[in-house]
Amino acid sequence: MRDPGASIRAQALDLLEELTTAEKLKLFDGDTPFWSGMADIALHQASHRHPWPAAQVARLGLTGLHFVDGPRGVVLEGGATTFPVPMARGASWDPDLEERIGEAIGREARTFGANWVAGVCINLLRHPGWGRAQETYGEDPVHVGAMGAAMTRGLERHAVACVKHFALNSIDSSRFLVDVEVSERVLHELYLPHFRDCVEAGAGSMMSAYNQVNGLWCGQHPTLLRRILKERWGFRGFVVTDFIFGVRDGVAALLAGQDLEMPFRMVFAGCLPEAVADGRVPMRCIDEAVLRLLQVQLGVPPGTYPRSLRSCGSHRALAREAATSSIVLLRNEGPVLPFSGLSSLAVIGRLASVANLGDRGSSDTRPLPGVVVTPLDGLRAAAPDLRIEQTSGSSAQAAAELAARCDAAVVVAGLDWRLEGEHIHPGDIAPILRLVPPPGWMLRLLGRRRLMPLWRPLAHLFAWITSFASARPGGDFAAGDRTDLSLPADQLALIRQVAGANPRTVVVLMGGGAVLMEDWHRLVPGLLVLWYPGEQGGAALADVLLGRVSPSGRLPFSVPARASHLPPFEPRARQVVYDLWHGYRRLQRDRHGATYPFGFGLSYSRFTASDLTAVLQRADGRMDQLQASVSITNAGDVDAAEVVQLYLEPPAREVERPARTLVAFQRLHLAAGTSRRITMAVPLRACATFDPARDGFVTEAGAHRLVVARHVEDDGLAVTLELEAAFVGR
Repeated sequence: MRDPGASIRAQALDLLEELTTAEKLKLFDGDTPFWSGMADIALHQASHRHPWPAAQVARLGLTGLHFVDGPRGVVLEGGATTFPVPMARGASWDPDLEERIGEAIGREARTFGANWVAGVCINLLRHPGWGRAQETYGEDPVHVGAMGAAMTRGLERHAVACVKHFALNSIDSSRFLVDVEVSERVLHELYLPHFRDCVEAGAGSMMSAYNQVNGLWCGQHPTLLRRILKERWGFRGFVVTDFIFGVRDGVAALLAGQDLEMPFRMVFAGCLPEAVADGRVPMRCIDEAVLRLLQVQLGVPPGTYPRSLRSCGSHRALAREAATSSIVLLRNEGPVLPFSGLSSLAVIGRLASVANLGDRGSSDTRPLPGVVVTPLDGLRAAAPDLRIEQTSGSSAQAAAELAARCDAAVVVAGLDWRLEGEHIHPGDIAPILRLVPPPGWMLRLLGRRRLMPLWRPLAHLFAWITSFASARPGGDFAAGDRTDLSLPADQLALIRQVAGANPRTVVVLMGGGAVLMEDWHRLVPGLLVLWYPGEQGGAALADVLLGRVSPSGRLPFSVPARASHLPPFEPRARQVVYDLWHGYRRLQRDRHGATYPFGFGLSYSRFTASDLTAVLQRADGRMDQLQASVSITNAGDVDAAEVVQLYLEPPAREVERPARTLVAFQRLHLAAGTSRRITMAVPLRACATFDPARDGFVTEAGAHRLVVARHVEDDGLAVTLELEAAFVGR
């Protein structure tokens, strides 16, 4: 029996000595056979039925790593809590809340026998048309990094956190094809800092992406996986492939720093034994990867977790808190909200009375029947004495007539899984399937000589079947990336008709990415974003509409006035260049005001900032940092939460830089009429640029202006701090 007091590394080294070479090699891929596993996915939706095992060695008592997806909650059938999608939680700007959600998801995962959770999706939202926008937190690396690190910390208390997808993965429809060209400076300043934040928060695993970066597949990219992740950042966990199609060349992948192929025995299993035998892969590389896998597995917190934790009272309350904190109020003319003095309310739109939780890809959750609180359910439960009349809005004229008969109207519109989400193009995965040997029964039936010429078209056929693996019964599947960012025409007509019939109309938008609204948003006095709000979303909406809670969400991305103000976006692109300019950075550079800017959100109260100060704090043995302190006052008569945002405006630029970037933020709740002084720390790296010649971050000499603002376009309150030119680290 192993000594529980011995260090994890010492135990892992002992195990490494006991493992045979064959046992070591079996640790490099999932423990499920390929063909039976693929059939299980395609025919039985296996990803929603059981965790995926890896790294089990019964002889040595290694019970293994058991993987489950979980960005909005554990995806397995059985009653796990469905939280708002990460983009919604990004709108809360609340890392403390996100850490608690991570803990809850980790606890619930353990009740299913899973101890490894892919709940930290932190690819930047480069373009709001990305089909998986809902799975990340926003467009800015500081904001995304803080939220991702919080989720990582929460998960790691109970399970291994899996951070994904490393790196530059933000187009869904061509993720198996696209080659992203990016400079060293852009890579280190914009597309890697949030991954580093999660590594520093203690992530046990990192998932490589499907796409290429500068001509190399991410799953076998030595610069990303070995030189940056493991050597520069000191990552001590293991690297896992994205599922099924993450390795193209097994030897190149292992040498580059890939440690585990999931979820099946595939490319690694087919090439590593021979590569080790003939010396192409040295045993030191094998042992390094195995040691990482052993240490992470041995570090999984012990204990048993009862089924009663799933959707328990505290987790449901947490889901409601998250949904409420995520709601962003964009317009409130009159003000029309919160509703008061109503005797009747029209609730209009198909989405008002259905469970709209997000896409139906890998992050799809399976709540029990009757658990999800829709907007209509939430309002009826919260206001039982209010006469609420509802229509789907299939007839805009009938909806307008209903609205005219009521004191106020709520139109629930926006997106669902039919308009955005994860999607597989079957032809893209066929070349990867051809790397896998045909199933044994086919070889026995036809023989290798007759079968192999047929294998190419058969792989295409199987790829087509696999593309439906995440579908609901009936063959439905998500639309993938969006090329049209407008609302559907029937929803626009509905909004116009209802707004014309009732001057107290509030539009509630659902979805994960931005919707263009410049042409219609001024027609309605009230407008808010509900996102995909999780199982308690309807209750949260009622809390805000009826004034029980002040809205406190802030936009985690910019809503542009025109699609032409965004970067080019081609869902089937084979090559694309990523630069510094997307989101609010691009809008600033091109002098385009947003319809609603990054960080924007209204409150039922009013906040003021005063007495902003900033100092440079020298840190022994750590990176120097700026510290900014400011006093925040709730000057209104409603208890409410505020999100304090700190932006940097650099000095006269020697190199091209964004005019203003987020460097820190803090959410705080204040009672009406009270004040609090807060301090925000800013690592100098966040104020610096990456210099490829020095292979690190450098600050520019001159006046750096720090601005506390309510959103990125707000004038705010500023203070100036002089910095010297200096190398501040890698």
